[in-house]
Amino acid sequence: MAREYVWLKCTETGDLNYRTSRNKNNIEGQLKLKKFCPRLRKHTDHVEVRK
Repeated sequence: MAREYVWLKCTETGDLNYRTSRNKNNIEGQLKLKKFCPRLRKHTDHVEVRK
């Protein structure tokens, strides 16, 4: 199976807000997305964390 599940962690609060899948064959390095942080009520950078 080429996909793996990772959590997206907010860089400002450290909260694990989202869980997503990524294709580990195509994406090199760490996944970084701008997502909505409910605690701050604004869009922030989220980076991948493997649990």
